[in-house]
Amino acid sequence: MTLRVAMIGYGFMGSAHSVGWRQAPRMFDLPDAVELAVVVGRNEEAVARAAEKWGWSEHATDWREVIARDDIDLVDIVTPGDSHAEIAIAALEAGKHVLCEKPLANTVEEAEAMAAAAARAAERGVHAMVGFTYRRVPAVTLLRDLVAEGRIGRVQQVRAAYRQDWLVDPEMPLAWRLQKEHAGSGALGDIGAHIVDMTQFVTGQSVEAVSGILDTIVTQRPLQASGSGLAGEAGEGYGEVTVDDLAIFTGRLTDGALVSFEATRFATGRKNALSIEVSGTLGALRFDLEDLNVLKYYDRTDRAELQGFTTILVTEPVHPYVAGWWPAGHMLGYEHGFVHQVVDFVGAITEGTDPHPTFAEGLSVQRVLAAVEASSENQSSWVRVAADAAVAV
Repeated sequence: MTLRVAMIGYGFMGSAHSVGWRQAPRMFDLPDAVELAVVVGRNEEAVARAAEKWGWSEHATDWREVIARDDIDLVDIVTPGDSHAEIAIAALEAGKHVLCEKPLANTVEEAEAMAAAAARAAERGVHAMVGFTYRRVPAVTLLRDLVAEGRIGRVQQVRAAYRQDWLVDPEMPLAWRLQKEHAGSGALGDIGAHIVDMTQFVTGQSVEAVSGILDTIVTQRPLQASGSGLAGEAGEGYGEVTVDDLAIFTGRLTDGALVSFEATRFATGRKNALSIEVSGTLGALRFDLEDLNVLKYYDRTDRAELQGFTTILVTEPVHPYVAGWWPAGHMLGYEHGFVHQVVDFVGAITEGTDPHPTFAEGLSVQRVLAAVEASSENQSSWVRVAADAAVAV
């Protein structure tokens, strides 16, 4: 069987997803073949260039027409968040498997509708997954496995941060990621969603309550020139930034442990610094995306003179996903997570099992983000995260 893929969107994430779709069947023995059938975008000239560059067989400008086609099996959504719900629900109702970039939606209500549509589709053997790709960095998956094995004992505290600096310059143009109507939120949803999902993934627990604050540091930015990308040229005049630049919040996990979260685009000198440290009764584990082939492990049960963080180079064939790549010690990079995402999604579709993270898991992250916004807006000390009620089908 061949899964024919349609990708809706073609920007930065479209490039990363294209690499995933192209490389996965070449480096891994997939149970089903995949075909890069068609890429969709509103600008015909630009989407045609993207199709040629990344190896898509066709390009189109109307996603509704593409979803209606009988020869499309899977829809990959890499558009801004304001269109996720409409496209995903339409694709699922048309019987297409769906991969949707994170965060799942711009609001809890949209995410609930998407999770409900995914639940209905699953009854017909149609599957949906959210693109929290950092789960699939081998060191992060290994971290999760070691926590699950009990290597660090009971989790007592987590520190999670995602720090970037691409907005430090006040003359950076007003891209769509800085407009609430398109992005839903700023640093909170764009990169904060990753650390919320990663915390829940590696601990196996849910964030049940939060207390936090959001801030917009630069409130006016130059309007973006027509047709520019994320870091495109400035046009004429200024517009209002309607999302947060910085989110700092505390979370309480299911078993009572506290988590400190920081998501910022104003961490001068930090380019893509996602880090997480999980401390437990028997030890600790630490990961930093800016050194993504490494996992740090502290074993407090070892002899005192030997204690200290040790470095695990996560490039051995026994490590998650690594056997599909190069000999030990040959490093992996950012793009490999997108390849692993395809491997896992295609495998789940073939096996008829739920691919993770599911839309329900994406909804759980959306509820945490909403609780953080409510805490900041109301200056509340703690806001409980809405419980995951049964999704109506």
